[in-house]
Amino acid sequence: MKALVYDGVETLGFRDVPDAIAQDGEHLIKVEAVGICGSDMHAYLGHDARRPAPLILGHEAAGVIVGGPLDGKRVTVNPLVTCRSCAACTSGRENLCPERQIISMPPREGAFAQYIAMPESNLVEMPDDVPMAKAALAEPLAVSWHAVRLALGALDDALERRALVIGGGAIGLAAALALRAMGIDDVIISEPNEMRCAFLNDACDVTAVSLASGQYPIVIDAVGYAATRATASELALPGGVIAHVGLGEDAGGLDVRRMTLQEITFIGTYAYTAQDFRDTAQAIFDGRLGPLNWTEARPLADGFAAFQDLRSGRVAAPKIVLDPWT
Repeated sequence: MKALVYDGVETLGFRDVPDAIAQDGEHLIKVEAVGICGSDMHAYLGHDARRPAPLILGHEAAGVIVGGPLDGKRVTVNPLVTCRSCAACTSGRENLCPERQIISMPPREGAFAQYIAMPESNLVEMPDDVPMAKAALAEPLAVSWHAVRLALGALDDALERRALVIGGGAIGLAAALALRAMGIDDVIISEPNEMRCAFLNDACDVTAVSLASGQYPIVIDAVGYAATRATASELALPGGVIAHVGLGEDAGGLDVRRMTLQEITFIGTYAYTAQDFRDTAQAIFDGRLGPLNWTEARPLADGFAAFQDLRSGRVAAPKIVLDPWT
């Protein structure tokens, strides 16, 4: 099969690799759409030691089951594989499973390929009328759905229902859409890239600004750099909540003194639970997250160029979705 392989820092190769093989309890899936994630970019830049070269990246996938009793079923893929028996898994917090694995990280190759193999429990069947590119958004949307759910759960009922999202990439945009789907109508996205900011306002039915001001009961940091954590610390309302989902860099930025004196809740959020993923997929199918027409489609064969364009800031769309078969 063909795959896009991470060969080293800022180097990707599109070539033949060994075919994916379904093990016991798994299904072979013909990948028809796979998104480029920020974590793929971190690996591409050599910033993620968990993803050593050579490796097939990609974990935002949708496709069709090939062979077996579910042959032909259209599915979106939850890429987080867990043990399903530990305390975290049995309590519905599978994202904290100590044995968790995610495709695109050893020992599991990723979905920048024509086929992948996944356990049946990681597959969500999708309606025939949902495009594959839209179904592939279930994974990044689930990340934000989980973050928003945790933030709203921690929010004091006496505070206004307003939110600031820092970062207008796919996770930030998804957070804004999840906030609206959960009843928060007053949402602003802060996005300094002028081209992307304009795209968000013009094509995504959200409100985006290049520089946010004021204070907000909910702040979602979808970037995760020291500078964005500093902004979150500054703009969170006293008694408010910061949900930190971005993984840009490890340290710096938080104003711990202000957060302490103003009783600002900080929540680190990672991935999603299996229920979050199912709920997000259903919200996509029901149209509660909007038309989701803000992706840019490219062939997987042109994936290296797509990474280069993302690296240089030449892409306005929040998400590039690759097709392994064009």
